[in-house]
Amino acid sequence: MIETLKHAVNWLSEPSRFFTLTVVAFFALLFPGEMGPAWLRRMTRPLGAIYRPKTGGIAFAVLGVFFLLACFDANFAAIVLKPDNVPIAAMIFLVAFFVWFALKEGRRNDALAGAGQPIVEKQEAGDGKVLVWPDLVHTEFICLILWTVFLILWSIVLKAPIEEPANPAKTPNPSKAPWYFLGLQEMLVYYDPWIAGVLLPGLIIVGLCAIPYMDKNPKGNGYYTWKDRKPEITIFLFGFVVLWVWLIIIGTFLRGPNQNFFGPFEYWDSHKLVPLINIDLSQIIWVKTLGTALPKNPLIRESFGLILVAAFFLGLPPLLAKTWLKTHYEKLGPARFHIMVFLGLTMLSLPIKMMLRWTLNMHYIVTIPEIFFNI
Repeated sequence: MIETLKHAVNWLSEPSRFFTLTVVAFFALLFPGEMGPAWLRRMTRPLGAIYRPKTGGIAFAVLGVFFLLACFDANFAAIVLKPDNVPIAAMIFLVAFFVWFALKEGRRNDALAGAGQPIVEKQEAGDGKVLVWPDLVHTEFICLILWTVFLILWSIVLKAPIEEPANPAKTPNPSKAPWYFLGLQEMLVYYDPWIAGVLLPGLIIVGLCAIPYMDKNPKGNGYYTWKDRKPEITIFLFGFVVLWVWLIIIGTFLRGPNQNFFGPFEYWDSHKLVPLINIDLSQIIWVKTLGTALPKNPLIRESFGLILVAAFFLGLPPLLAKTWLKTHYEKLGPARFHIMVFLGLTMLSLPIKMMLRWTLNMHYIVTIPEIFFNI
């Protein structure tokens, strides 16, 4: 029974299945009983109970018990309890808890406001004043003492992850970046270095800087709310949790020797061979579908990929402005709307590229090696 459960978890951890489950769980937990047809809304409505304190506490307790029981497995413990990886395992629980807490408080305030009562922050503030001294300083001092004790105990219990001196003749397998760069390292699997290492990180920084200029919704400043900021919170959490924290989890716990994927209960066998033949979109179209050789002219050869990329980045924004996002277009104006949609489509291109790689072994949608241009 236990072995069957472990095999099931390993099977579900295959990247395309794991990512699909993550996206489904993300939207089901964020919008319980609110999305899709009537049968889907009925099916997901009970998930709304997760935002009750008692139910949420039980859910976290169950997850914690499962995690502790899983540590009895030698393969799982060897990965999760490695000193390098312990903070990342803790990060998963902390991210999950604080996201849950923020959404719970937002829904609580929405319910209070709907009933005509003052929200939680208003009730706690009383006369509207919170004193820095002694209230804030006292709290910060207690936190400082507790975290100092915690870090001292941590340094005693866990050995520092210091390895032997670097040797170019004996490189680590797998060779991984620090945890905070694992998302970037994972993106290098799916994109050319100029996109994964320069363009996408640059757009992330530009996008974060542009948020105050694009998001003019004043609601939610200084207090929790979900109802008044659903699109903003959803976009942020999708980028942070699904496209960043998830990539760190994949890179830390599922990427093993030779960059192969392993399940959490699977032994990291350095001799594991996974034959992969990468293929480009042009090869799928011209060779596999049309049964002809690749054209020598790169523009003709990559015409299908170029049309797809142009339709994605240039055709979708005006279409969305006239259909599903019409209200946002009218509210934001043309300039801010198109910048927001461009950044959103760039963000969506990552999961699309990942799924194409995992399911079709597709390497590039457009590849013009003559000018080092690959997408």
